[in-house]
Amino acid sequence: MTHPHGGIAGDGVTGEIRLEPAGDDVPRLRGSAGLAGIDAAEAMSRSEHFAAVRAGEIGSLHSWELVTAVDGPGTRLTVFLAGCPLRCLYCHNPDTLKMRDGEAVRADDLLQRIARYRPVFDATLGGVTFSGGEPLMQPAFLARMLAGCKALGVHTAIDTSGFLGANASDEMLDNLDLVLLDFKSGIPETYRSVTGRDLAPTIAFGTRLNELAIPMWIRFVLVPGLTDDPDNIQRVADTVATWGAVHRVEVLPFHQMGRDKWASLGLDYQLGDVEPPSAEETAAARDVFAARGLTVY
Repeated sequence: MTHPHGGIAGDGVTGEIRLEPAGDDVPRLRGSAGLAGIDAAEAMSRSEHFAAVRAGEIGSLHSWELVTAVDGPGTRLTVFLAGCPLRCLYCHNPDTLKMRDGEAVRADDLLQRIARYRPVFDATLGGVTFSGGEPLMQPAFLARMLAGCKALGVHTAIDTSGFLGANASDEMLDNLDLVLLDFKSGIPETYRSVTGRDLAPTIAFGTRLNELAIPMWIRFVLVPGLTDDPDNIQRVADTVATWGAVHRVEVLPFHQMGRDKWASLGLDYQLGDVEPPSAEETAAARDVFAARGLTVY
């Protein structure tokens, strides 16, 4: 499948979309101190590594951070997994696009790190959010992490475009308390211009979440000249308004915080001259959602 933004898609290397990452997509364990204080296990052989990736015992991690009231309720440990099938023109984390650029981590080691923050989560009604990149690029690893978090009694969420929603098993969804669904556009042609992918999988995933009554927070980025067409905003709002499981909608004004990352990676950033929307434009977009009875931020 050829990607319109340079032929890179899927695993960020071959242009393919796979339901499971291949062993070579996930970096090998280095047998030394892991990322941000998360201990790595001893180095594995190639066959051991491949088996561990398939079992979800090892994943590719970009980074993690402790944040408040950003990626879900309360104080959250946001875990950024590496790899994404979309190539959003306004992506502010382009350094997370390729799974191979992350760092290998064992699920058990990451769960140990998460367990340390249980008192913080309990005090703030917070939890863990798996973001990226796209967390559903690594479904076996994500499923293992969600099950482990629920066993610890930790609130769970994922931040996803929904494009790979078919990767989410029913068992995985049973271990989710919240989905932050990034709704890039309501017009299929605009969605493809923004992401290089199709809109339909996102709508299908949102519909499935709604049928399962899994709470959703919708995120829509308002980009002047790209996603701010009134018809586009109305189509997003019309779709979201049919999902009773949507608890809130966040209309996020476009910003240029990711521009330097694109430059440092040698990537072609096409929105360098785009100004953020005005406060009035952002408020008008929020009013479209509010008019349909949705709680808007």
